Amino acid sequence: MQVAVSAAGRLIKSSLRGLLDFRVHKIIRRKQSDSDGFFVRHRWMKNAPSVCVFCCRQYSSREKVNLDMSIFPVDKIRNFSIIAHVDHGKSTLADRLLEITGAIATTERNKQVLDKLQVERERGITVKAQTASLFYTHEGQTYLLNLIDTPGHVDFSYEVARSISACQGVLLVVDANEGIQAQTVANFFLAFEAQLTIIPVINKIDLRNADPERVEKQIEKIFDIPKEDCIKISAKLGTNVNQVLQEVVKRIPPPNANPEDPLKALVFDSTFDHYRGVIANVALFGGNVCKGDKIVSAHMGKTYEVNEVGVLRPQEHPTDKLYAGQVGYVIAGMKEVKEAQIGDTFYLQKQPVEPLPGFKPAKPMVFAGIYPVDQSEYNNLRSAVEKLTLNDSSVTVHRDSSPALGAGWRLGFLGLLHMEVFNQRLEQEYNASVIVTAPTVPYKALLASAKLIKEYGEEEVTFVNPTQFPDRSQVLEYLEPMVVGTIITPDEFIGKIMTMCLNRRAVQKNMLYIDDHRVMMKYLFPLNEIVVDFYDHLKSLSSGYASFDYEDAGYQPADLIKLDILLNGKPVEELTTIAHKEKAYAVGKAMCERLKDSIPRQLFEIAIQAALGNKVIARETIKAYRKNVLAKCYGGDITRKMKLLKKQAEGKKKMRRIGNIEVPKDAFINVLKRNDK
Repeated sequence: MQVAVSAAGRLIKSSLRGLLDFRVHKIIRRKQSDSDGFFVRHRWMKNAPSVCVFCCRQYSSREKVNLDMSIFPVDKIRNFSIIAHVDHGKSTLADRLLEITGAIATTERNKQVLDKLQVERERGITVKAQTASLFYTHEGQTYLLNLIDTPGHVDFSYEVARSISACQGVLLVVDANEGIQAQTVANFFLAFEAQLTIIPVINKIDLRNADPERVEKQIEKIFDIPKEDCIKISAKLGTNVNQVLQEVVKRIPPPNANPEDPLKALVFDSTFDHYRGVIANVALFGGNVCKGDKIVSAHMGKTYEVNEVGVLRPQEHPTDKLYAGQVGYVIAGMKEVKEAQIGDTFYLQKQPVEPLPGFKPAKPMVFAGIYPVDQSEYNNLRSAVEKLTLNDSSVTVHRDSSPALGAGWRLGFLGLLHMEVFNQRLEQEYNASVIVTAPTVPYKALLASAKLIKEYGEEEVTFVNPTQFPDRSQVLEYLEPMVVGTIITPDEFIGKIMTMCLNRRAVQKNMLYIDDHRVMMKYLFPLNEIVVDFYDHLKSLSSGYASFDYEDAGYQPADLIKLDILLNGKPVEELTTIAHKEKAYAVGKAMCERLKDSIPRQLFEIAIQAALGNKVIARETIKAYRKNVLAKCYGGDITRKMKLLKKQAEGKKKMRRIGNIEVPKDAFINVLKRNDK
């Protein structure tokens, strides 16, 4: 009986196995128009009809039909960028231009299309300039419009300067409600110095408080541009946006480029793709380039073979060739962004040319130390910093180490917002948790002794780390960086702002009424006084109406001194700062008070001291947590109580000697912020 049951079980198992055998017995491929079809027959389907599966091919960016760019001669090309102050509507205007020219579909979800980074969308600002090629038909002729959307914040003015080099004109966007702001003025002069055609665009005319007539008068007074040249639009609603494109075609001249000349391509931006290497954004000032060409970098002297060329619409769109006057991208197998140096010139291997002027390198204005929260994360953070600096070439990186925080880096940034954005991108894109030390500025010292000059190799030495600041006895004089700051504010806040500027050691240079209610003031500031929290205080004093912009003004002699912070007698290098001698006591006192609020209480007493050399100038004490050791004593002799208290004090003293003080990571930034009365 059991034998029969087991035989029946084996029979059922074998039939089930045959039924569930999904190994492919035969595949017959057939080609039908644009789809790939194939017939699948499994072993268990030998006697069944074949199953036909059709797959529609998904075209990637590399499989798109290549555009023919030869239909756009130089006289049908217009290269322009959009420049403005922060939040005046550059990205919204770019969205409308993309919709009108058919580069993107018209939907309500088109917001900040060209802002691709998460940090840009969260903060509502543009951090990196983006390029898009638009095809626009005007009076029966099709034009190629190359648009570059630029950042508005002062920290990213380097991006604006680079973008302008690839253009022949700009749209200067001004908010109809806010009027001309500090960065509007700075961006205007960048375009004016480059001798570009400037088209003023007054945006947000749909707002209830909009006053475009007042803004027209401001533009005429400050920039000397006639009122009649201003275009009034609402980028959000699309009002008059088509007129902007018409004026771009009419007013902006075609690029000065000759297709008959040998290839001359200016690299004005670059990004890094982990699969294809460096993607260089180029503007062609002569000749043409196509896949397979051998090109040479004038800066590096290396030869590369072009793998792909194309235009951005705003996604990458391959083309057969790029011609003179056009703006596009080139992929040539470069492994590092350093190989595609910003401002470099590409030319054909057999046709060398004179390199284009290029750009001044980005000059870091703020330095900060970056350290991993845990040293075991050092390698991961190093990888993240390397990848991020590939896409942001304006950040300078130097290895650094600290007794308290371990190994890390000292990074140079273009400003405080640039530093915050870099830190946020590290956390969001690479999941890296970091400690950022208080930002500092680069100081210079003229060395006194021949021995020190020989050691450093030069008489004038730059110091970016306050711990390396030389002693007063070793130098002839200290030099601190200066900037010229421009403040535009309603006149009712002049008194408060002037007082704040004087408290920051500023010297007034100029003051001008730009209309009946708004004033433009120029001050010479020490960079150290504005780098941490000046902008925040300016906004709070002026109820958010004032705007601020600054530019480098070289170095000036100053009476500087190194201020050390001690915790229980031990110096904390990360909190060392440089202060002006007159302000050393006030700065030291304020830092001690802030540290007292930032450092949590411990089981032992913490003494926070500010010292100039061996002289302590300020002190705050964080009291220890204490257990009530007298709780069990009900009356009795006083000596019993004194004995218990003495024993507790000895324990606290020992704990203070061996205990470690944890400084929260936000304390490194908060400690330098100040409360201006």
